[in-house]
Amino acid sequence: MRDPGLNQAIEAVGGVSELARRLGIAQPSVSNWSRVPPERVVSVESLTGVARVVLRPDLYGEPQMAVDIDEVDAARAKEYALLSALLVRAPDAKLLENLALLRGNATPLGVAHIALAEAASQTTVARVEREFFDLFIGMGRGELMPYGSYYLTGFLNERPLARLREDLGKFGIERVENNAEPEDQAATLCEIMSGLADGRFGAPLGTDQQIFEKHVAPWMGRFFTDLERAEAARFYRAVGTIGRLLVEIESEAFAIS
Repeated sequence: MRDPGLNQAIEAVGGVSELARRLGIAQPSVSNWSRVPPERVVSVESLTGVARVVLRPDLYGEPQMAVDIDEVDAARAKEYALLSALLVRAPDAKLLENLALLRGNATPLGVAHIALAEAASQTTVARVEREFFDLFIGMGRGELMPYGSYYLTGFLNERPLARLREDLGKFGIERVENNAEPEDQAATLCEIMSGLADGRFGAPLGTDQQIFEKHVAPWMGRFFTDLERAEAARFYRAVGTIGRLLVEIESEAFAIS
């Protein structure tokens, strides 16, 4: 029997098949859920608009929040979750609508949020789907290859991926069943960083810094810069800016710490 949070998420997108499609996993996997798995909470929240406290009150409800998450860490987790949701697949109409409501401030990241909101308001589902295809899929391959191994070695599934898997395995973090993408794919790595930032994965303090410095900083800033400059990028140029700024902010903050 499904719990109420999972049912609400399924209803929000119009069915089990649609939720599975947006998550990029097989329909039977979602059909077999009795509740949203911990590693999928942030993605489901981003894709459906159903709050994590509704999806998994046992993890995010008041009793479990006795140990408060630092506001900065909560904000970091949201930024990574946003990037993960936009890099795993093209946004649908509902997500574009929500993005168009984003607000910002005078900081570089706040200005980037405003630019993303404007980009979302000026595109359509069809245009952004085509843009996503041209950037990341293509006929044979997309304009960009959002994988750590590729950026660091020029090939997929190389030693950088093995090292990442080894480090994640120490904390019990592993790829979910039926997810064909390797862990060094940009969307997956952003989801991992989100879970480490807000404590969802229960890893020791400082794990987020270790993973960032070893597996994010060496390449992802270059990837986001390339996304900003990509020929096919229109909507995704703003996504690249947010990603580049987040990597810069994280690098400076961890250097100080």
